[in-house]
Amino acid sequence: MTFEISRRTLLAGSAALGAALSTVSIPALAQEPVTLKLSAVFSEQDIRAGMVKMFAEELQDGFKVEPFYGGTLFKQGTELVALQRGNLQMGNIAPQDIAKQVPEWSVLTSAYLFRDAAHVRAFFASDVGAEFKKMAEDKAGVYILGPTYFGARQVGLKSDKKINTPADLSGVKLRMPGGDAWQFLGEALGANPVPMAYAEVYTGLQTGAIDGQDNPLPNVKNMKFYEVMSQIVMTSHLIGYDLLTISAETWKSLSPEQQAKVQAAADKAMQWSEEQHLAQEKTLVDEFKAAGLQIYEPDIAAFRSFAQEKYLASDLAQSWPEGILEKVAAL
Repeated sequence: MTFEISRRTLLAGSAALGAALSTVSIPALAQEPVTLKLSAVFSEQDIRAGMVKMFAEELQDGFKVEPFYGGTLFKQGTELVALQRGNLQMGNIAPQDIAKQVPEWSVLTSAYLFRDAAHVRAFFASDVGAEFKKMAEDKAGVYILGPTYFGARQVGLKSDKKINTPADLSGVKLRMPGGDAWQFLGEALGANPVPMAYAEVYTGLQTGAIDGQDNPLPNVKNMKFYEVMSQIVMTSHLIGYDLLTISAETWKSLSPEQQAKVQAAADKAMQWSEEQHLAQEKTLVDEFKAAGLQIYEPDIAAFRSFAQEKYLASDLAQSWPEGILEKVAAL
């Protein structure tokens, strides 16, 4: 009898427990956080590393963001393919990399298209920006959370030759990242572009393998390029930005609530990073002058005219959507 009572009690208890749990979402209780591996070429000392950390903190409930800095997980230019193959969930990638696969995007890599950081942000928040984001999702398999501004690109040179117009850069070996879009940008400045990895630029300047490089001032500071340069020509030829992206496959696997949470975290972190970069740019001119560098503005109108004519006469412009330059300028 004792055995029977204990058995009935056990069965009854199990039934009660099952009934109670039937009203609770078991998967919700046991759900593992969504892991997001993020690859970036910038160092952990970069402002954008702070952006990633803020992004991760905003998502610590329900997500696990695993950042890899300095191109340690995937080298510069290979992140997009890693996203497409499912080897990576997120990346801070250059628009030039998207342009390699989506020709229409080359216009977003052209010189003197955007005026400043606010103009870039306004573009990606606009209807025409949405069209380009959709293009990237459909043709390159990545969902763009937004632009990560890192400063206006300026020309830094080892020599002390004064540069006023594109003609003055003729024959100058100017380091540019690899890829046709980057190399063409170097030509559009009047220089002789030389492909070189970002991590090799300091040594390249030091040894004379290159005569100069083009980077925003915060990058020049972070990578200490100023130690092996004598001048900075404030061409402001390209408003530097990358794109905080997530693979389209990963994005679509998230619920609408999760997507909203990721987008909100990205917006907050990107805005903070932009503000930090703008503030740093203002102080770095005086800092570099104090370090002995010559810093001056060349004939910007001459550079703009030369670059725009170069782009419009190129094969790149044939893929640009009709009226895109006017639409961007009007924002």
